[in-house]
Amino acid sequence: MQTLNVCTYNIHKGFSQFNRRLMVHQLRERLRTLNPDILFLQEVQGQHSRHALRHSDWPAHGQHEFLAEDNWQAAYGHNAVYGHGHHGNAVLSRFPIAAAANHDVSLTRLERRGLLHCQLNLNDTIVHGICVHLSLTESQRRRQLELLAEHVERNIPRDEPLIIAGDFNDWRVHASDWLAERLNLHEAFTEFDEQPARSFPSSLPVLRLDRIYLRGLRVRDAQVHSGPRWAKLSDHAPLTAELELIA
Repeated sequence: MQTLNVCTYNIHKGFSQFNRRLMVHQLRERLRTLNPDILFLQEVQGQHSRHALRHSDWPAHGQHEFLAEDNWQAAYGHNAVYGHGHHGNAVLSRFPIAAAANHDVSLTRLERRGLLHCQLNLNDTIVHGICVHLSLTESQRRRQLELLAEHVERNIPRDEPLIIAGDFNDWRVHASDWLAERLNLHEAFTEFDEQPARSFPSSLPVLRLDRIYLRGLRVRDAQVHSGPRWAKLSDHAPLTAELELIA
């Protein structure tokens, strides 16, 4: 039976909480200790010329390439673009990325958001992975969920495995029932605790912002990685899940 380990993580552009310290080097090492097959990353800094001048250890390439180096393939979708750089979502995968496309779901100029859809080739089985980072505003999140559902219904056959992971900013936990009814998705942590995991802030998680939604896969295990060691790296805690393809 094919199994895979996935991780979703808002990396806060490679800085610690409150932007006090550049932590992208430590973050890369810590991610490698988790040893995931697929990572869904949000707030990934693809380019920032000002940080590159300010920090002598700023990576020479985009954070998606820096984090993936020698371990994963990387796909990146920039959502927010400004004069000195851009940031967005990334998917890193040990499996070949057969196709990748970023879909703009921004509803205002001030808050740029996207859906990064990758097709991953797992020994000739296509698994679809969509990395999301939704709006801070509930009305915009509802519309972005509609756009997400329309994209899935239009582009992904119902018999092909699907993972949708990322920062949903859904602190009232409204998305899960809606996605279950509309797309037949179930959330990884809800399998064990009847609700999504607490993931923010990483020092002492209270809010249930980050999710791993699944179709065509079952959950064998799921963990939140929080506490002092992780709180130094980002304001969000990473979530991991061990999954199994349903035959």
